[in-house]
Amino acid sequence: MGRKEIACSWKKVINNIRDVFEFKKALGSGSFSEVYLVREKKTGNLYALKCLKKKHLSCSKLENEITVLKKIRHDNVVGLEDFYETRTHYYLVMQLVSGGELFDRIIDRGVYTEKDASCLVHQVLEAVNYLHENSIVHRDLKPENLLYFNSDENSKIMISDFGLSKMSDHGVMSTACGTPGYVAPEVLAQKPYSKAVDCWSIGVITYILLCGYPPFFEDNETRLFSKIMRADYAFHSPFWDNISESAKDFIRNMMQKHPKKRFSTEQQAFNATAAINHMKKLLLAQADPDAPLPPIPCNSQNTQQGVNNITAKDTNGNPPIPVTPPEVQCRGLRASHSEPRNTPVVMETCNAENCSSFEAAKRCVQVD
Repeated sequence: MGRKEIACSWKKVINNIRDVFEFKKALGSGSFSEVYLVREKKTGNLYALKCLKKKHLSCSKLENEITVLKKIRHDNVVGLEDFYETRTHYYLVMQLVSGGELFDRIIDRGVYTEKDASCLVHQVLEAVNYLHENSIVHRDLKPENLLYFNSDENSKIMISDFGLSKMSDHGVMSTACGTPGYVAPEVLAQKPYSKAVDCWSIGVITYILLCGYPPFFEDNETRLFSKIMRADYAFHSPFWDNISESAKDFIRNMMQKHPKKRFSTEQQAFNATAAINHMKKLLLAQADPDAPLPPIPCNSQNTQQGVNNITAKDTNGNPPIPVTPPEVQCRGLRASHSEPRNTPVVMETCNAENCSSFEAAKRCVQVD
């Protein structure tokens, strides 16, 4: 039986992709694809060209991603511009974004001010609300999949990587997929779920932006999943002492254990002005309210000992709180347009070298 080809009315079948594009440089690579900066010979326009070998490809997964991307057009979503096929490859011509991942900026900055975080989260809410209005659920929102359009400090944010997204007209899904640490409790519980899973992920991202570490972190997958399913997180002292109740309430409502009680994407991000006024009223906040909190150090070692070395006790001498994002343990950072460093997973294990037990959980099941 021959290989199934992707049926697409606007797919362009050609003999050699280099007849259409001039290859400038490699942007990144993954297990099944390579991404290049290319210039279209006819127009001179620059794009990111994602090259996928047919023999390594899940046609249904790529077809799903193409169907989703072709349907949407939003200022905060990385767009699919064209689609080519040769005898051996499929080629996705993607909008070029050059500012890198939100994940990398979190590592560089440590934490975001409430004003900056509010602006960023508002953009994500606008984009995800647009997706939901078009019956699309992303299902894998995380800092690695949020890209800056360019390197400017105030660059707009772009949602990328729709490989796990789902067109869901009826609104209910069942396949367990996503990235542990960002996945909603109902997904881990293997219950039917809705677009509310994206709202949970936005809450987790907001939490990380404001303090520099994740709300859920365990070196054992079982304990990690248990905490997520209980929505067992806290606003630890001293890291959250100067964060406004407006921001905390937003996170609480986005990270409600019960999806029907969760904020939707139609909710506004926490009020940045109110947050700044709150900072001014704090007795301990003598500095400029727009100034970032002291950065939390990050550790690039991919060992649990490395994580244990970077902890902090609160003012009451409580047990150490991990302050390093789990992903820092495996620093195989990717270029903006390449595949995720790890295929996102929920239940399978990882045999890759140099990965911690937490990273072993970061694999994907399948797409329904």
